[in-house]
Amino acid sequence: MEFYAEWRLRGDSYNNGYGNGHTLSQSESVRECKKTVESENETCFEGKNGIKVKSIHNKKKKVYECFTEIENTGTSDAYIELLSSFALKGMKADKIHRATAFWSAEGKLLSQDLTDLNMERSWANHGFRIEKFGQIGSMPVRKWFPFLVLENSVEKKFTGIQLYCASSWQIEIFRNTDDISVQGGLADRDFGNWTKKLTPGEKFKTPKAVIAEGSSLEEVCDLLVKAQKPRIAEVDKDLPVIFNEYCTTWGNPSIENLTKTAEKLDGSGVKYLVIDCGWYKPDGVENWFDAAGDWIPSKKLFPEGIKSAADMIRSHGLIPGIWFEFENVGTVAGAFNETDHVLKRDNYSVTVGARRFWDMRQKWVWNYLDEKVLGLLKECQMGYLKVDYNENIGQGVDGEESLGENLRECVCQSQEYFRHIAQEMPELVIENCASGGHRLEPSMMELVSQASFSDAHEAKDIPLVAANLHRLIRPEQSQIWAVLRADADIHRINFVLTSGFLGRLCLSGEIFDLADDKWNQALKAIDFYGKVSHIIKNGYTSLIQTNVKDYLNPEGLQIVLREYENEALLIVHTFENADVQADVSKVLSEILSNWKLKETFGSELDGDFRGKVFWLRR
Repeated sequence: MEFYAEWRLRGDSYNNGYGNGHTLSQSESVRECKKTVESENETCFEGKNGIKVKSIHNKKKKVYECFTEIENTGTSDAYIELLSSFALKGMKADKIHRATAFWSAEGKLLSQDLTDLNMERSWANHGFRIEKFGQIGSMPVRKWFPFLVLENSVEKKFTGIQLYCASSWQIEIFRNTDDISVQGGLADRDFGNWTKKLTPGEKFKTPKAVIAEGSSLEEVCDLLVKAQKPRIAEVDKDLPVIFNEYCTTWGNPSIENLTKTAEKLDGSGVKYLVIDCGWYKPDGVENWFDAAGDWIPSKKLFPEGIKSAADMIRSHGLIPGIWFEFENVGTVAGAFNETDHVLKRDNYSVTVGARRFWDMRQKWVWNYLDEKVLGLLKECQMGYLKVDYNENIGQGVDGEESLGENLRECVCQSQEYFRHIAQEMPELVIENCASGGHRLEPSMMELVSQASFSDAHEAKDIPLVAANLHRLIRPEQSQIWAVLRADADIHRINFVLTSGFLGRLCLSGEIFDLADDKWNQALKAIDFYGKVSHIIKNGYTSLIQTNVKDYLNPEGLQIVLREYENEALLIVHTFENADVQADVSKVLSEILSNWKLKETFGSELDGDFRGKVFWLRR
């Protein structure tokens, strides 16, 4: 693995090999640059017009932390059209692994042979083979996660990469010889409408990438995930259970409903009760989605105010939480018409469905949010903040630079506001939600304690999505819905509860209407979760095995094994038409032969849509 850098200056000639329009890599600046310094952690280059580039690749334990710094030492302005966070050449690989993502279907693994992508070299080593992917806008996990694993199946070597970028990004694989090159970072001018002006003496540093090497997909994913350093509030470090009322009221919370819920949760072992969206709806407005932005508590839903509700929640031994979507505004809110303070493109307010977006670069916006968001959090002594984000800005916005660079600056300022909240309220637990999982990338995950794993609230594929995310984020941060319905049978109750053991257990639903046997099962799950949460937090996911193809209509089974020291959690789910004898029994017998069974929770795996958790010891 050899580190280098990719960049392009405006005015460079493009490379030949039929790549122009597909790639800006291998530009004139790169082809003609001189390597000036190479050390264990740094490779430096001098290019034309006084441009100097440093590729930094610091070894931190078992991973490389990479970024690139570019400096204009010339006498005139320079315009950068491509700058990699990482670039590797001399790679040997015959297969790639990527994580796909759509709404409510995050993290599905796509493994492909390079020959299936028509990526074998040409007979004459001429003509670039290129596979370029990424996303555009402010939802960094749409269609793809910023993640790639290269596999050399002959030598059983794997190289994993994660980008830490919450705005537009790209990763690119290219070859015209037997070896492969791969680079990635901010989406370039072709892909993301990004250019960066560098005045004489000015420097610019890219977002970070982390690279890991290992002998299996599981190993490199574990290394990448454990390299993430989240800000987890002290109260949240032992993985307490959450109750979020969204799937109880679907955006219509009220003091009456919350009181019934808090009474039921009193003494249950649940730590948080979160008031989700809709608490601010004006009279006569039914759709919570359209009303976000003014943040005036509803007198109808909360006659005595949100503080009274928070006080009531605390009186039952629970930490109160609340939902905001503070970076956006809805069509019904008065703030929607504050057009001097929302983002624009071509001097028009960027309007996407029922959303506009605050210009987080403005002090006015920060002052507004300090009053409306921080003010309410402090007044009500909230201990938990759920931050949602329900639309995508797109390719860029107006400002002093290119559309893509202005977008990057806006997203960075949003992240600064997260840090501002944490600084103002250090004990606050912050949850990252973006229509579920659209911002599950490392730079966002490092700002928060938890994240909503998906909007798959009651879907059949909840265990599948939850297991996928083990490769991408820390399970201790991955909050999984377990919606308890009064009309569900005990196997459905167990199915959703056991899904929660794949990350953070988050209850919802009309728990006050549950029959005693179902509520008692939930209490058992909460107790059992507390006993094994150290494995969820600290373990290594050594196995994710499933034969399910269709997530909407799943058939088959899934088995996940997470090991920690001399213990393990084995989490098994069956779906429709699972072959209990041929598949479930065979796999279980093989795994359990190496472990002693300590305790279990869930249903017997003797039918469709069953879930069971096994606590194992060596």
